Amino acid sequence: MPPRPLSAIVLAAGGGTRMRSPLPKPLHRLCGRPMLLHVLDALAELPIERVVVVVGYRSSEVTKVLESEAPSELRLEFVEQSAALGTGDATAVGLTGFPVGADLEEGDLVVLPGDTPLLRPATLAALVRTHRQEDAAATLLTARVEDPSGYGRVVRAKDGGVKKIVEHLDASPEELAIDEVATSIYCFRHGVLAPALRRLTPTNAKGEVYLTDAIAVLDDAGYRVVTMPAGDPVEAAGVNDRAQLAAAEAVLRERINERFMRRGVTMTDPGATYIDVSVEIGEDVTILPGVVLEGQTRIASGVHLGPGTHLSDCEVGEGAQVQQTRASHAVIGRDAVVGPYAVLDDGCRLASGVVTGPFFRSSTTDVATLEGRP
Repeated sequence: MPPRPLSAIVLAAGGGTRMRSPLPKPLHRLCGRPMLLHVLDALAELPIERVVVVVGYRSSEVTKVLESEAPSELRLEFVEQSAALGTGDATAVGLTGFPVGADLEEGDLVVLPGDTPLLRPATLAALVRTHRQEDAAATLLTARVEDPSGYGRVVRAKDGGVKKIVEHLDASPEELAIDEVATSIYCFRHGVLAPALRRLTPTNAKGEVYLTDAIAVLDDAGYRVVTMPAGDPVEAAGVNDRAQLAAAEAVLRERINERFMRRGVTMTDPGATYIDVSVEIGEDVTILPGVVLEGQTRIASGVHLGPGTHLSDCEVGEGAQVQQTRASHAVIGRDAVVGPYAVLDDGCRLASGVVTGPFFRSSTTDVATLEGRP
């Protein structure tokens, strides 16, 4: 990429009423990590100089989680959208998070929603690269889907250029027949966005200020607007309810399992293996069905985990065999044999070579005895 500043605005102010939960939608978890943090993880792979997160519903909770768990390499700023007036208003609020006259205004700005946890860093990088190569004022990530219901349609001019985006509720029958949709993921030339947003009005079915309308404003003003099709439309899928959350988690879990299998982990049934994104696994590990690995669990090489084992924030040493065991914040030494039907309480440490036998139940008082066994 040319040496031009790159920044981002993440729209995360919504309450997520369809989740039917008091928990802010951005904090619902997929594979052990809040949804919004998956988006920030993708941004962290780009040379981003500043990320402004627009918060709203229960903003203090969202901010607290991001301050403690967001990638350390990201410089985060938080601004609050006091009223849910639409994505255009939220973006305008986000722009206030950048210092006036900063060099960033001469650069590019990625704008994306905080409910797209499947977005890959490579796709974001390609979007920025296309934007710069085309010298565009705005570049849209688009997709072609079999059922475009609910998505904004990309309306093109006769010459093939992007004319506007029409939201589903405002589209004519002809526009509803378009299968090319906007994904709500953009790259803008930073300096042209604010003037475009000032021209937006809430003249639509929802009475909101839509960021999508900025595309027509830029086109009318003679600016170049281009698109980049998503290689896999699922990357841009938003999560608005529990069913979509489960679908997104299934995709993410499949990615995690495939990554480990390509690194030398055997899974006899990947569909019945549940691994958080934060887990680390060494080579030549065998995982049987029904295994759940959560949190900061670390599995050394040569371990055999088998069926029905559930480990949370545990360490397992090389060559250990663990089956039908539940453990939390425990350490299992190398070559130890644990289970079946074992329970390891918080703080339990099993020494190397320990054999617990079936139906073992530990407590922290077991530590000295177990560490003294051969």
